[in-house]
Amino acid sequence: QVQLVESGGGLVQAGGSLRLSCAASGRIFEINTMAWYRQAPGKQRELVASITAGGNRNYANSVKGRFTISRDNTWDTLSLQMNSLKPEDTAVYYCKADIRTRGSWPLDYWGQGTQVTVSS
Repeated sequence: QVQLVESGGGLVQAGGSLRLSCAASGRIFEINTMAWYRQAPGKQRELVASITAGGNRNYANSVKGRFTISRDNTWDTLSLQMNSLKPEDTAVYYCKADIRTRGSWPLDYWGQGTQVTVSS
């Protein structure tokens, strides 16, 4: 059993900051790449940022310089620090993790999402 739970979403004004967290739990042998996605109403789900087990980071052009993705020292929590938020950042944010359970191949797991709303 593997579970990803997001937290930290909410309502903020434009220019404000918010920090999202994703906690992974269950029968986890190895976590490889973890990532944040988002989906706004009427739009496709898009990759926001990702981080590998080696610490390599990638960001969507729309969030470069404003968002920072990180993992904690135990490698079971993913965070997204969001600064200088814009109304166009409004979306449901999802945590995704490439996870291998003991004796299995890596599989993608998704959290249920957390709502981020940025007002003008």
